[in-house]
Parts: sequence; C-alpha cells; structure tokens
Amino acid sequence: MGQEMPGAAVATGRVEWAVVPSSIGPLLLAATDRGLVSVVFHADGRVRERALERLAAAFGGELVERADGRLAEPIRQLAAYFDGDLRSFDVKLDWTLVTGFNRQVLRELAGSVPFGAVVGYGDLARRVGRPSAAQAVGAAMGANPLPVVVPCHRVVESDGGIGGFGGGLETKRRLLALEGVLPEPLF
Repeated sequence: MGQEMPGAAVATGRVEWAVVPSSIGPLLLAATDRGLVSVVFHADGRVRERALERLAAAFGGELVERADGRLAEPIRQLAAYFDGDLRSFDVKLDWTLVTGFNRQVLRELAGSVPFGAVVGYGDLARRVGRPSAAQAVGAAMGANPLPVVVPCHRVVESDGGIGGFGGGLETKRRLLALEGVLPEPLF
C-alpha cells in the first residue's frame, strides 16, 4: 500500500484535485506533492464545494483542478479497481489529514485487509493493541480521508452486520459486492 511521506504534520502548497466518475458516483480526488490526500464520495455540487473548502483550510495553499498531474496514477488505479482489474492500490499517500490512533488504525487496515476480505471493528482494535476500542475504530473509519484506497468499507460488525459507512450503506454494499464479499444487488 502507498508510502507515507516524511515531513511536517501540516502541509502547505498546491493541492491538485479532480472529480472523476465511478460506478458508485462521482469521486473527488485530491493530491499534494506528498501523494493522494483525499477521496470524497458523491462529489457533486455542495459536497464538492465543502470538500474543497476543507482542503483549502487544511493546506492553506492553492487548489488547482487538474486530472493529469499528481492525480493521473490514482485516477488510473481507481478506474482499474472499479473495472475489476485491480485488487491492490499502489499509490503514494499523504496522511496529513489523519493523526494518532486514527492513523494507526487506518494504516493497519490498509496493510492487512486485502481485496475480498473483511475485518470486524473489534478485531481491528485488537490488531492495534487496543482490544476495547471497537467504537474508536468505528470513529476512525468515519474519519478516513482516503476511502476506497484505504478500504474502510471492509470493516464490518462482528455479528455479521454491515456496519456504518460515511459514503452511505448502499455505497458500502456496492464496494463489497465489487470485491465478491456480498452478492451483486439485483436492482
């Protein structure tokens, strides 16, 4: 999975962004010189505007709409993923927008739960040495700035329930179906 780039916790400078189509709706992708920093679901209208406002506030630099620069490889890999031709992302990631426990949990998830597999919130908490922190793992999934690439959709309830999802439960179902974990929806 992508590499963490060393440096300060808060980056400044140009952020390149683009909205790309996918089988789960438009995704806003953003990258810094360190790597992919954000993936936002349902990136139409107001959702896109709010995402760009958050990026501007976090990075304090120029936002440039550009799909052929830093985002070319993430866009290519996401298209291959949604076409069923890619099972593991290999793009540089900028972890600036996530810190502490959340970063620890998301890095564990990214490195240990492959395509087509799922993990329970409690099991992921145990993997990072905090066995009683299942709810905190849920919060970390909800704060994931890099969904799909850092696959928070693969985290489910231990009783077999699908659990929550920031992109909506239908989006989570569709991602799990794409990976063969759930059957494809009939309609």
